[in-house]
Amino acid sequence: MRHIMSPLRLLPLPLALAAALLSGPSAGSAAARTAPEPARTTPTTELTRLYTPAANPDASRHVLDLRREGRRADAAKILAMVRTPHAVWYGDQTPADIERDTRAVVSDAEDDLAVPVLALYNIPGRDCSNYSGGGASTTAEYKAWIDAVARGIGGREALVVLEPDALALLPADCGQDDAAGTRTAARYTEVNYAVDTLEPLARTKVYLDTGHPAWHSVHSIVPRLVKGGVARATGFYTNASNYQTDDANAWYGKLISACLAHVAAGGDPAGCPAQSAPRATALAWIQDNVPDPSGMKHFVTDSSRNGRGPWTPPAGKYTDAQDWCNPPGRGLGARPTLSTGDPLHDARLWIKTPGESDGLCLRGTAGPQDPERGTVDPKAGEWFREQALELVHLAVPPIDTP
Repeated sequence: MRHIMSPLRLLPLPLALAAALLSGPSAGSAAARTAPEPARTTPTTELTRLYTPAANPDASRHVLDLRREGRRADAAKILAMVRTPHAVWYGDQTPADIERDTRAVVSDAEDDLAVPVLALYNIPGRDCSNYSGGGASTTAEYKAWIDAVARGIGGREALVVLEPDALALLPADCGQDDAAGTRTAARYTEVNYAVDTLEPLARTKVYLDTGHPAWHSVHSIVPRLVKGGVARATGFYTNASNYQTDDANAWYGKLISACLAHVAAGGDPAGCPAQSAPRATALAWIQDNVPDPSGMKHFVTDSSRNGRGPWTPPAGKYTDAQDWCNPPGRGLGARPTLSTGDPLHDARLWIKTPGESDGLCLRGTAGPQDPERGTVDPKAGEWFREQALELVHLAVPPIDTP
């Protein structure tokens, strides 16, 4: 359900786009830089804009094909979507490649006076070896990879979404651990190492995985965050690549932050209110158990595809509906921002790149077609034209085009 994305900046249509499709990156793009970088001056003002990385090259082809078919309104909507700030995903590269690639992106973002969002996705046993399986082979290999990321970022600005599903989906959760829990223990070691390597960088903020509010309860995910080193990170994130509403995500984030503060003061996470508790009851609990909100952890959320909220599968139709996997009838959510109006909620992001497939969704059937769509879904991370058009047509709020 995750993907890796390579840096290639989308150029203006129509002629520059056609040239990019035919000849690759322009000489001035981040991917093509070979000259030594000049000395840089750290900005003296806080950056308030998020970085827009390169579009998936197949998205660019989709835009061009729509224009050729005379579907200019659809082309404009897809173009507006891919030109909206979103995360850059990394995983499976060699240390040398990841150092080079992250350096190119954070340098490009600095030139744009924008904050880049880096989704690091290389943990051993990633995605329980399912659709987006892969990642580093060993803890030592992962540590070397994280060290290379740190060298690539250096002193430049970066917001790091660390290892989606790493804490919400432990090796022990999917039957991939031994009786001694060796792989789960290694997972915590790896996440802690990444926190301790990246968070101390001068202008890097690290956020840890919580899954989403329809998955783990507050008292279930908080101990995992604590073991993962959240005390030494900026905070945590929720709803990466999922469809929960902004309201549900913000409430879940506040409850987790309150519970973390309660635990840090010696409290028991089992006593924390769950996201299903009446809000008035939960707010009263927070007031009684977290009298000083200054130490509460911050969080970010993913609104990339949640405009219509989560999909409710037809009752009794599937043995495994895979409601997270390319669900039909979804729309883009609210646009990314570093200004949410909530002092704990640092940013609303597009962590998932909208328009890229979650994988081959069979929903418990023999396949090969997705029974909800009547087509064979693209592999995880590949451009999904049908879904991309759904997302822009059903966006809430509507997507703006010139």
